[in-house]
Amino acid sequence: MPTDLSPTARALRAMEILQTRPGVTAVELAACLGVTERAARRYVGILREAGIPVESARGPYGGYRLGRGTRLPPVAFTEPEALSLVMAVLDGRPAAADVDDLVGSALRKVIRALPENVGRQAAALREHASAAPDRYSARPDPATVSALVAAIAGRRRVLVTYRSESGNEWAADVDPWAVVVRHGRWYLLCYSHRADAIRTYRVDRIRALQQTAHEFEPPDGLDPVAALEENLSTGWEFPTRVVFDAPVAEVAPWVRPPMGRLEPSGDGCVLVGSTSNPAMYAQEWLASVPFAFRVEGGQELRAAVATVASRFAAALTDQL
Repeated sequence: MPTDLSPTARALRAMEILQTRPGVTAVELAACLGVTERAARRYVGILREAGIPVESARGPYGGYRLGRGTRLPPVAFTEPEALSLVMAVLDGRPAAADVDDLVGSALRKVIRALPENVGRQAAALREHASAAPDRYSARPDPATVSALVAAIAGRRRVLVTYRSESGNEWAADVDPWAVVVRHGRWYLLCYSHRADAIRTYRVDRIRALQQTAHEFEPPDGLDPVAALEENLSTGWEFPTRVVFDAPVAEVAPWVRPPMGRLEPSGDGCVLVGSTSNPAMYAQEWLASVPFAFRVEGGQELRAAVATVASRFAAALTDQL
């Protein structure tokens, strides 16, 4: 924390810490403020003198917390916090630099609410920084995300209508376990009663969503990110099976979880999975693996690999 803050600024910072970390001890508060424990207690006293109820409790589970019903002033950002917020927004959504963008409009309102000296720097960053769009990102409807999060929090089963990349559409009852953001794409990790298996659905491809009265319990110790990575290669329309002439240990660093499950096979290994986009699987994933391989299945992936091979072979054809 900056060392040149005024006592008033430190007292406001202390109140912010009490708001976000109820039960914080004097030692922890002092560390956050960059002062001694005695000084931290003094800032708590300043808050109490200003009429802000700060409760305290002794013992191993004691600490400071704001009293019930405390009315707090608007959120205040330090300059590093404000700049970090703008950077994070532009990094995650390059279009936020556009005033007509929904997130850009919200960011503009946040910047306007900042103190002049902080807001000036944040506004300059937003105006002069540029971000290249991620061509693979796909952002869903905020209303759909909100409905999914509500169902996850309430542990309620939902009926989703889903459209795959190939245009197939179906409805399924699912237990929504988590929403996971991965490389600019939003996924629903869930248990599909239609498939009787774990599934990962792109949230931007959910056409309709309805919460039901059925409750569910998520798996104990669920790691949403790990479970998503493990299941991204299963349940898609087109099966894949690729055999590599190299051992698992050498091929594994080049294989990402969505490509499938890598298993030993003789002196080499085999990659088994599924995909909704054989062309992307062939030209972006397989083409980058520096080992000899042969595609044993499925038919759609074999066709996609043949197309890529023909295109590269044509690039070397002597035109003279």
